Amino acid sequence: MKSRGDLIRGWLTKADHDIATARREVESENPLTDIACFHAQQAVEKALKAALASQGITPPRTHVLEDLALLASQGIPNLASLTTELAQLTPYAVATRYPEFAEPSLREAQEAVDIAQRVLERIEDTLCHKGP
Repeated sequence: MKSRGDLIRGWLTKADHDIATARREVESENPLTDIACFHAQQAVEKALKAALASQGITPPRTHVLEDLALLASQGIPNLASLTTELAQLTPYAVATRYPEFAEPSLREAQEAVDIAQRVLERIEDTLCHKGP
């Protein structure tokens, strides 16, 4: 079984991989906006799960970022203020994977990546100063 510190670092590493993929996609010559949005959402989901793990909370199996942020805000109060922005990303967990949903525009994808980057920085800064 992984230690709590290893689990937190593992979640954050996965989040960093997702945001790097999302950023690379929006900056590419022919961006796949659905992929960028999916990975932006996933980056935030994993960072929030790191925040929960840092508090000794087993992350629930959900893609609803607002719920994860509210739960994590018990230990990181500034996360609760992000629920409006997170609500923009939550649908990308599922909608981007199925053909019946519209493709996000490049502008939407860039905004998703920007939101995800801000959230990751906030969580990583807090966890780095707090320690596992």
